[in-house]
Amino acid sequence: MNRIVDLFRRPLPHLTAGKALLLRLLMAPNLILVEVEGAEELRKTGSSPCIYAFNHNNVFESLFVPVMLIWLLGGERVSFVIDWMFGRLPVVGWLMKQIDPVYVWHKRSTLPFLERRRVKAASSSSRDECVRRLRAGVSIGIFPEGTRNGDPFRLLRARPGIGYIALESGAPVIPVGIEFVAARRRGRMPVIGKIALRFGEPMRFERHRASVAAPDADRAHRRRVAGEIADEVMLAISSLCGKSYSYTESEPEPILTLKPSMEALCPS
Repeated sequence: MNRIVDLFRRPLPHLTAGKALLLRLLMAPNLILVEVEGAEELRKTGSSPCIYAFNHNNVFESLFVPVMLIWLLGGERVSFVIDWMFGRLPVVGWLMKQIDPVYVWHKRSTLPFLERRRVKAASSSSRDECVRRLRAGVSIGIFPEGTRNGDPFRLLRARPGIGYIALESGAPVIPVGIEFVAARRRGRMPVIGKIALRFGEPMRFERHRASVAAPDADRAHRRRVAGEIADEVMLAISSLCGKSYSYTESEPEPILTLKPSMEALCPS
């Protein structure tokens, strides 16, 4: 009952009446499906823009987790980094545009008229756009794995983009773990189900920024530091989502194969 009352009475000072109503409607499924832990961490950065970093399991969470975050922030805008083709989908594209997302343009479209748009827009860097928005006071949401990961036990290797964004913007990173409650028990990721959404303590990387600002810091060093930041963020997410993270910047990601190795085929 308290959740239903909160759905209609919670102040949303950052939104117009129309957008506030839309957010309340989209929040209705979250009242049943999402449990939040650590929401007090959101207040530790004050009014400063943040980088919210999530693990990514399936399509379902792509809409409902951003809705929950914006709800907890009282309707404050968070620009999520998303695949550009989501913006072209009926209904979903319109909903995504309400948060003014940062589009990632590297995936090609098989439709020529869409591909022409992609090529024209791809000249702008999504990483640079994230930094620009953070400097303008707008928080961003990002999935460092870079794609959906249906493995209920392990996280994918983080891409270094979040490290570069943290270095260039100086914004704190709040790690957020998304755990589908039934995934580990079933051994697979459900299409839809109950979610535990856990917020971690804000992470700041001043030491790393000082390192790349040193006179002898070259591009290779900057790339290595960005990778270290990405790994540190993913380790924090790992502790929040229940998945393991086994990579470090100095270790290559293992190559996964669908066929057994020759050693497996020819045991000694």
